[in-house]
Amino acid sequence: MSVLSLAEPALDRIAADEPRLHAYAWLDAETVMAEARRLDALGTAGPLSGHVVAIKDIFDTVDMPTACGSPIYAGRRPGRDAAAVAAIRAAGGLVVGKAVTTEFAHLTPGPTRNPHDIARTPGGSSSGSAATVAAGGATLATGTQTAGSIVRPAAFCGVVGYKPSFATISRAGLASFGETLDTVGGFARTVSEAALFVSVMAGRADLATPSAERAPRLAVWATPDADDAEPAALAELDRVAQAASKAGAQVTTLGAGAEWGQLLAAQMTIMAWEGARALASERANHGDLLSDALRVYLDEGAAIPVRDFLEACEVRRTIGPRLLHAMAGFDAVVTLSAHGEAPLAETGTGNPQFNRVWTLLGGPALHLPTASGPAGLPIGVQLAAPPARDAALLDAARWLERVL
Repeated sequence: MSVLSLAEPALDRIAADEPRLHAYAWLDAETVMAEARRLDALGTAGPLSGHVVAIKDIFDTVDMPTACGSPIYAGRRPGRDAAAVAAIRAAGGLVVGKAVTTEFAHLTPGPTRNPHDIARTPGGSSSGSAATVAAGGATLATGTQTAGSIVRPAAFCGVVGYKPSFATISRAGLASFGETLDTVGGFARTVSEAALFVSVMAGRADLATPSAERAPRLAVWATPDADDAEPAALAELDRVAQAASKAGAQVTTLGAGAEWGQLLAAQMTIMAWEGARALASERANHGDLLSDALRVYLDEGAAIPVRDFLEACEVRRTIGPRLLHAMAGFDAVVTLSAHGEAPLAETGTGNPQFNRVWTLLGGPALHLPTASGPAGLPIGVQLAAPPARDAALLDAARWLERVL
């Protein structure tokens, strides 16, 4: 199958959906066809050959503008590809366009809507990435997570979203927000495709290869703030736990979590501190082009006393390992991905409350879509594991996907 024959129907599908979804910040058919011809001329098949890939608009792309969801950088043309994008191209993936991101990958929404209900948010910040994979415009899409920007949109759009361990994928050529939090990952329709995608971007072929056929050891945990979630989300977590146990998994209720609130607060402090410094130039020189919400957030982050930031870092360093120790005997912790179904778009992109701590700890996290909620919108569960335990988490996710 030629790449050209793949490009044409992909562009047609995106064009048909784009008037209602607004998933793309930039899309140009001539650029896509030129890239398809280039790949065909190479005549070699790579691990991503046959895949159409959308790139979140905070990754530099040499042939497409990168605006970071902000008028400050409208039309900006980078001089090279981000490392992840270069790896995608080298593996034969057809880059089809730049997917909408929230402003600088923070919370201010872009125009993208949820393909299951256009009155609903697709989540953020990787809004366009999750939406286009869910709608079938792209088979894969890049994302980043600083709080919950992969897992939450995956949950709202009903696709697999995989955030690998921190620094698994190079951030070269990526607009930064949280220096010690930003993590590159991706979206796909299945766990195996998500694992393949991340393995290519990371140069880690081992992540794409299942390493265990056994039923996993799972810890099911409704975190101490789980009462904030919708009943359907909690019921689905319980249903998945029961189904896993019935299918042969060793399922245990995790007894940790007394210090969850401290870890949650630490992530919020660190993210605000680092975000204010990452965007110091934009705040100082282009404040009038920032949204009111982001400008206030950056002002508040800049005002955080250094002692508060250092205390938050100390919480991560000393208390984080206690939770990781409690997780150590399991292949994955199964927990909440989001509060429930996607909220109305007018309310924002949703709350990343159930994702923040896993990002803070630096381990892998994955959303697995498993059911529909009372409004007919996707819901599912999140799997999390300690840093560098990606292989075990992916094996558990593949097993759960199969038995569910």
